[in-house]
Amino acid sequence: MGDDRLTVLLVEDNPVQARLIEGLLKRSTTPAFEVVHVDTLARGIQRIEEGGVDVVLLDLILPDSEELETFSRFYAHASETPIVILSGLDDLKLAGRAVEGGAQDYLVKDRIDGPGLIRSLRYATARARARSAEWHSPMFRLAQQQFLKAAHLMEMDDNIRQRLLFPERTLLVSFPFRRDDRDQVETVFGYRVQHVLAMGPTKGGIRYHSSVNLGEVSALAMWMSWKCGLMHLPFGGAKGGVRVDPTGLSRSELQRLTRRYTGEILPMIGPDRDIPAPDMGTDEQVMAWLMDTYSQQKGYAVPTVVTGKPVVLGGSEGRKEATGRGLVYLVEEAARRTELELEGATAVIQGFGNVGAHAARFLADDGVKVVAVSDVSGGLFNENGLDLEAVEAHVRENRVVEGFGDADSVTNEELLELPCDILAPCALQNQITAENASKVRCRILAEGANGPTTLEADDILASRGVFMLPDILANAGGVTASYFEWVQGTQNYMWTLKEINERLRRAVTAAFHRVTARAERDDVDMRTAALIEGAARVSQAKLSRGLFP
Repeated sequence: MGDDRLTVLLVEDNPVQARLIEGLLKRSTTPAFEVVHVDTLARGIQRIEEGGVDVVLLDLILPDSEELETFSRFYAHASETPIVILSGLDDLKLAGRAVEGGAQDYLVKDRIDGPGLIRSLRYATARARARSAEWHSPMFRLAQQQFLKAAHLMEMDDNIRQRLLFPERTLLVSFPFRRDDRDQVETVFGYRVQHVLAMGPTKGGIRYHSSVNLGEVSALAMWMSWKCGLMHLPFGGAKGGVRVDPTGLSRSELQRLTRRYTGEILPMIGPDRDIPAPDMGTDEQVMAWLMDTYSQQKGYAVPTVVTGKPVVLGGSEGRKEATGRGLVYLVEEAARRTELELEGATAVIQGFGNVGAHAARFLADDGVKVVAVSDVSGGLFNENGLDLEAVEAHVRENRVVEGFGDADSVTNEELLELPCDILAPCALQNQITAENASKVRCRILAEGANGPTTLEADDILASRGVFMLPDILANAGGVTASYFEWVQGTQNYMWTLKEINERLRRAVTAAFHRVTARAERDDVDMRTAALIEGAARVSQAKLSRGLFP
C-alpha cells in the first residue's frame, strides 16, 4: 500500500492488549492503519505468506511459540517485511536480541502510547523501504543493527536515535571519464555521504572499489561518526567512493577519474565543510589530484581540503602508516590486559594493503612472529614466520602475494581459522560470521577493516574468551592522524614524526581505557562499549545544539 495507508499484522494473544493497540491506531489518519489481528504464530505466518502486509507487530510470547524462537520462526517467512517487537519489561533483553537479528524496533507494552506506536510503525516501514532501495547493503544493515543495540542499552533519546539511523546529506552522481584509447568514455557512479553535521566539519575517506554503493558508503560514514566521537575529534562522519575497479585503470585514467569525481562533489567538500582522505583503492597521489582540482577552482592552493596527501604538499609525517601503527598500539594495550607476552607471539593478518602491511611490520618490531598474510589473490602461511621484507618486495613487483615462494598457500577462509595469538582482519566486511566464528583460534582479534565481524559472531567470540578490539577503536589511528594533519595545515606549523607518533599513542591509549572502563561499568562487550562511547558524544552534541527552526 501507499504511505497514506498501512496494513499492520498484529500477532498478539492477549485480547486486552490487542484492543488497546487497535484503538490507538484507529485514531491515526496520516497514515491510516488497517489492523489484521491473529493470536498464534502459525496464523501469523500463514497471513504473512498471503502478502499485502506492510509492517508487523509481534509478541514474543505466544501459545504455540516462546521467546527468541518466535521471532526466528516468523522472520524466516518475513525477512523483507519490517517487524516491531512487542515486549514486556521482563523481556527487554530478548527484544534487544530480536533487533540484533533483524527486527526494526521494539515497544514496551506498559509504555505504549498513540504517538510512540504510530511513529515506530511509520519509521519501521520507511527504513525498510529505504534499505530495499538506495540504502540496500549488508554493511549498512550491520551498522544500523550495531547502533540500535547500543542506543537501546544507553537509553538514547528516541528523537536522536531515529535521526542518527540515516545520514544527514547524501550525494549520488554519475559521470563520465575518458579511457586511454580516447574513443571509449566510461560512465561510473560516485557518492559522498555526510552522516552528522553537528560536530564540526565532516571527515572520511574516499574508496574506489567495484562494490561501492550508497548503502556501503552510508555505513562507513556512520561508523566514522562513532569513531570521531570515541576519539574526541571535532568531526562528524563522512565517506565517499566511486564504483570502479582501480586495478584496471592506468595512472592517467585514474587521474581523469579523480579530477572529474572531485568536480562532481565540489559543492560538498572544503577544509571547514568536509575533508576527504584516502581509503581502499586510493592513496596520497589521489589526494594530491583531488587537492589540486579543488585548488584550481578556488584560484589558490588549499592543502587542508584533504588529508593523507604527500608531505611535500602539506601532508603529515606518519599519516600513511597511522592506521596500522594505531592498531598495534592497541594490540600492545590488549596484550598487557590479557597478560600476553608479545615477544614470540604469533599473528595472522588478512589483507596486506596499507593497513595490514604496516600492522605486520610494526608487530614484527614488537617481536611478534607473523605467520600468515593474505590479499585478494589468496594467502601465505609459514609456521616459522614470514620474511615480511621479501613479501613486500614480491608485492611491489607483482601487486599481489600470490606466487611468493617461501610459504604455503592458503585461502582467505582458511587463514581466518589458523591458530594464532593475534588475528587482524584488515580487508573487507563480513569476514567472521556465525558460520566460522567457532573456528577462529586467537586470543586477541584486532579489526583493522570496517565491519569484518557480524553481531552473531561477536556473541560466539565473546563466549570463547576472545579479546575484541572493535573496528571503530582498532582502526581509528588513521582519522586521528588525519586530524593532526588538518591541525598542522590550519596552523601552518609541522610536527615531527616522533611528535606525531607520541600524540597518536596517547590518543588511542586513552580511548582504549575509556572503552574498557565502559565495558566493565555497563557489563557489555567491547564493541558495544565503543559504540556507546562514540554515540553518546554525538548525542550530546545534537542535544546541545537543539533543533532549527
